[in-house]
Amino acid sequence: MSDGAAALGAGSRQALTAGLACYLLWGALPVLFIISGRAGASSWEIVGERAMWSAPWAALLVAMAGQGAQVRQVLARPGTVALLALSAALIASGWAVYVWAVNHGRNLEASLGYYINPLLNMAVGAVLFRERIDRFGAAAIALAVIGVVLQTIALGHPPIVSLVLALTFWAYGLIRRRVNADAQTGLLIECLVMAGPGVAYVVWLHHSGGGVFGRSLGRSLLMATLGPATVVPLALFSWTARRLPFSTLGFLQFIGPTIGFIVGVVMGESLTPMRIASFVFIWAGAATFAVGAWRASRRVQRAA
Repeated sequence: MSDGAAALGAGSRQALTAGLACYLLWGALPVLFIISGRAGASSWEIVGERAMWSAPWAALLVAMAGQGAQVRQVLARPGTVALLALSAALIASGWAVYVWAVNHGRNLEASLGYYINPLLNMAVGAVLFRERIDRFGAAAIALAVIGVVLQTIALGHPPIVSLVLALTFWAYGLIRRRVNADAQTGLLIECLVMAGPGVAYVVWLHHSGGGVFGRSLGRSLLMATLGPATVVPLALFSWTARRLPFSTLGFLQFIGPTIGFIVGVVMGESLTPMRIASFVFIWAGAATFAVGAWRASRRVQRAA
């Protein structure tokens, strides 16, 4: 093997390791939220603390990457800042719904939302932007629709948590694609937008006699952990996404919701035969999506 090929292989292995770490950390977030809830933090406090502690970590990443000049350039463009403020609002909405779901025994619904998100991206892309869907994509969407219908029957109502999470992150991705800024720069500005309300809420909560932060060293450190737990996976993802094929990311992105599903089962959430059937269809749709992405990547490689 040539030195160049060996270096490429090593780089691919590093990117794969970073991708696995990213999605494993994302998958473990429900455990951190549950621990925080049991320590006395409400869902709103967890979201506020998460927003407050994410900003300094995002700033550290920007400083390490030497992107301070780009941050100043983006801040000088009001239109870009407005788009990032909107994407920040979508992030905060997704955080609020997800944290509430995790701490109210709805991990299974939350994991369903992240399973259907890539399939929703594909379906909306076809409807709104006339993007072409191959037979694997069409089959994946059809299986996901059946899974959502079965989940609706099993719950007795539409899986609102799942649909809100999927729609929120679809809209977030759509807006971020229109923002002319690197991932880390955009993340810092989003964190700064969210940090103000987060700090205000945490301070108000503390002065009103509530809140967990500041009550003990252990609880304060637990709340501060929400910052790196939020930013580090995002940084790993932004680094990995530029170095791994889309097909590989297509497989990796289902690690997070799978861990969330396992957490829900371990926590004793209701798993009726109908809900199992709904997840079987969703998993089949996710697998079909991943296989289709892998085949498309192989075609591109052969053409190249």
